[in-house]
Amino acid sequence: MISYFRDIDTIQPPVIKTHRAIREPPVKIKTDEIVSVIKQEIESFSSQLEISEVGRVVEVGDGIARIYGLSKAKASELIEFETKDGAVMGQVMNLEEDTVGAVIFGDFLAVKEGDTVKATGNLLSVPVGEAMLGRVVNPLGVPIDGGAEINTTEIAAVDIIAPGIAARQPVHEPMQTGIKAIDAMIPVGRGQRELIIGDRKTGKTAVSIDAIINQKQYWGTKDAVVCVYVAVGQKESTVAGVVQTLRDAGAMDYTIVVNAGSSDPAPLQYIAPYSGTAMGEHFMWTGKEEGKTMANGSPYPKHVLCVYDDLSKQAVAYRQLSLLLRRPPGREAFPGDVFYLHSRLLERSTKLSEENGAGSLTALPIIETQEGDVSAYIPTNVISITDGQIYLEPELFFSGVRPAINVGISVSRVGGAAQIKAMKKIAGSLRLDLAAYRELEAFAQLGTDLDKATKAQLDRGARMVEILKQPQYVPFNVVDQTISIYAGTKGYLDDVELTKVAAFEKDMHEYFQTSGKSIWDAINEAKALSEDLAKQLEEALKNFKAGWNG
Repeated sequence: MISYFRDIDTIQPPVIKTHRAIREPPVKIKTDEIVSVIKQEIESFSSQLEISEVGRVVEVGDGIARIYGLSKAKASELIEFETKDGAVMGQVMNLEEDTVGAVIFGDFLAVKEGDTVKATGNLLSVPVGEAMLGRVVNPLGVPIDGGAEINTTEIAAVDIIAPGIAARQPVHEPMQTGIKAIDAMIPVGRGQRELIIGDRKTGKTAVSIDAIINQKQYWGTKDAVVCVYVAVGQKESTVAGVVQTLRDAGAMDYTIVVNAGSSDPAPLQYIAPYSGTAMGEHFMWTGKEEGKTMANGSPYPKHVLCVYDDLSKQAVAYRQLSLLLRRPPGREAFPGDVFYLHSRLLERSTKLSEENGAGSLTALPIIETQEGDVSAYIPTNVISITDGQIYLEPELFFSGVRPAINVGISVSRVGGAAQIKAMKKIAGSLRLDLAAYRELEAFAQLGTDLDKATKAQLDRGARMVEILKQPQYVPFNVVDQTISIYAGTKGYLDDVELTKVAAFEKDMHEYFQTSGKSIWDAINEAKALSEDLAKQLEEALKNFKAGWNG
């Protein structure tokens, strides 16, 4: 009995052979084939355990969300909202006792209460590199110009700490804007922060676009400048017009346009200037690599010009976010105040030391004033952060003086260090002469009799104002500017009718591109005006004027 139960497990069931089994022999599978299949399956199988911190949306609206459950979230960390329409990115702004306040980049209407939110552990980054040139992108680096996807593997953090004092050197190289009034009296240097300030429709954007177009002369050389135009809160049609202007001038080859339009959510308008700066900083730092070239073989650019158009609208967007997140944006609310918003952006403009490659990032922030009130909160903030300002006056603009630069209020705190020697030599007294002319002009309007010397000073001043006028999007080479101002200050225009000053200047520049080309080349090469060269220039001007029949 015992042996029966012990052996019962070994009893095999009878094999029942069907007719089919009898007709066809059984299929034989080789053992080594089975082993190889199992090996392949094991090799192709990879088990990855994904651990991520997850929270849920408890409140959402107007581009911000409150999230419960992200207890380990870091300030400025990138988070991912999982919605029915796909993933939407956001960024942590407030770390509160029970919840996390975050801004939403993209369609915040797709995010609903109860949606899952995943922490990524990363900070906000954007694509950077040569592939960005010539493209119009949103603040996340996604192309919005209808072109192909941007093919770049390089990324850079959007919000970083600015280089320290030891990593910098004083500003000493000119950033030529191509605008006579600026390059002569309010010079901008590479690495400087020069504010462009004025009321609506006074030509602020036109000045910055001229500066971008003027960099075309350096493209492809070791002095090449990459330009970044950041549009914040502008109409789409306005930005499209700027892009078309740059394209027509051949300036899009070296320009990146970052657009956060007026219809875009406030969070995108808030981060746009930082994104544009990160894209520019890549060139400033990468240009120090010895022998690095671009795809076309030209030297890798290490100088950058950033235009922020305009920071008033960024401040409005940030205030909106702050109030929705119950974060005070006022003067004493560091680090959440509006002053810190702009100072941490503009401190990233610098002229790097020789050890760091001597690259530069020049900033031209634009601020819009209300009825010329430069003493308002945002204008005074940015004036105190920057190294000077170019003030555009509505009265001058509407009286036909364009660019409408008020020489009295405008200033550059870098000054002659950012000018070529030739310009520095001849434009030294220009600002004082124009200021004196404005005073005399006001006095002369009283209708009093003027002596001969005063009348001569008025005539000279009127012609200098005329010579400093300039058409839009027509930047001047610095040598042409030098010749024009030299001719004006030395009295060659004193007997030329006011209405013919522009024609005189045009013909004079043509003369120096033909008969006087040797003198033009000599000034261009020396960038200075020696006594000998000044005599040759005087002689050439006399010859031109003797033969000119305006």
